[in-house]
Amino acid sequence: MHIPDYARAMIRSALPTLPTARQVEALNCCLCDSPFEDRLPVPLGPTRESGLFGCYPCLTRLVSRARRARDATLTQNAEQAAAESAAWVSLRGQHLARLDGVRQAADAVAELAERQDIEPLRIAWVLISLESAYTWLPDAPEPPASADREESGLRDEMFKLNLAMIAAREAVAERLAYHLINAAQPEEPEMCEGLECQENRSGRHDSSHIDCGPNDIFEQLAKHGLSVDLPEPAPLPPRVLARFGTPDAEDTGLPLPGIEEQAPKVLAHFGIDASDTDVLVSAAAVGLVFDAWREGPMEDIHAADDGPSDGEIYAQSVDLYRRARTALIAARDEGPEALLAFAAIASDVNLPWAGGSRFALRTVAESVEEFVQHVDDRVWFTTELIRAQGWHAALLHRACSAAFKATHHFGMPGWPDAVAATLESVAAPDRADIPEALTDFAAVETSLLEAPDQLGAEMLDWISHANRTS
Repeated sequence: MHIPDYARAMIRSALPTLPTARQVEALNCCLCDSPFEDRLPVPLGPTRESGLFGCYPCLTRLVSRARRARDATLTQNAEQAAAESAAWVSLRGQHLARLDGVRQAADAVAELAERQDIEPLRIAWVLISLESAYTWLPDAPEPPASADREESGLRDEMFKLNLAMIAAREAVAERLAYHLINAAQPEEPEMCEGLECQENRSGRHDSSHIDCGPNDIFEQLAKHGLSVDLPEPAPLPPRVLARFGTPDAEDTGLPLPGIEEQAPKVLAHFGIDASDTDVLVSAAAVGLVFDAWREGPMEDIHAADDGPSDGEIYAQSVDLYRRARTALIAARDEGPEALLAFAAIASDVNLPWAGGSRFALRTVAESVEEFVQHVDDRVWFTTELIRAQGWHAALLHRACSAAFKATHHFGMPGWPDAVAATLESVAAPDRADIPEALTDFAAVETSLLEAPDQLGAEMLDWISHANRTS
């Protein structure tokens, strides 16, 4: 006789606490205590030969009772789930309606802020009202246990509302900022001479757009005692070029319009001759390794407790530089697909790193999926840039990145100066703990200049530490 799983608990509850000898010897049913006689006993365990035994009528009755109890429970649970679902749908709809209402209000405030027929003070009060409505929104309701816990609708609608609030605040802030600037202008009627101004002119001409350039903010902050490092100069983006009337600045359809004209000037500022193909390829390889591999997710992997050491990062970046340089040269003749070989090595989670290291990305607890995607995205952009604007433009792009971020890395014109500074740190008189392998300074200098990874990850880690503590 087959006993379904749902009936086992009920049958166990009906078993006697202290069975009789006849029940143990399989002579009587353990449920009704009737002799089996010519009936076959049904074993209830623990084995088919030992334990307790029941008769078919008793077990059939208990299985039927258990089935009815199960069906009743399922029906009750289904009715409860249906009631909870109906209540949740109503509650969810009400909350979505509230979010959507405030979002539409935020969109309307952003539009009002651009209308010049509405006074700035009225715009300010409208924003205050919007902020109040946003503050009074209740917390998102929690779905019942019977509903889908992954409720993306509420989360997505809240995200849209937050974007709309940001847009509204920006629009009002810009309107009020220019209102204050314009209102603070002194009255100078003589400024209207030669201009077609109305009568009773005051000389004040309102501004709606003021461009202070990229560095004025740092000077203004310094006047208030707040010091922020000034970033290195960068090529002008297309949206800025358009303001100055650069022809077709935003209509070219190119990823980086104007890079052929601007990048060589930027590179020359950093001592990189863009007309020297060999130098340009080296700088581009450094930039590709830094953009695709070194920055971004690798920072978190490096900082993890089980992440690579400074020396391992050092050695692997040198090895990847050579691979990137080889891939970039191949891309000139074979097409941008040649860069996929570099991407495959750079994102290989099973590959042991250079410099004799046993480290591999698969050994870290930190997720490497984002890192792999980061490498693929950066290499993909370079391949698309080659297709759209040519091999030389792609080199200029990655070389500029290296100039800004990795001026003194291996492969850059500034590397010999970095090596000289490193040797001064290594050869300092107070360096009593210098490893034996680094005592031949001439050999160390040659290795650093030509192939730093040959010194090994362990020695490079010591050198990195020496540089930091010098």
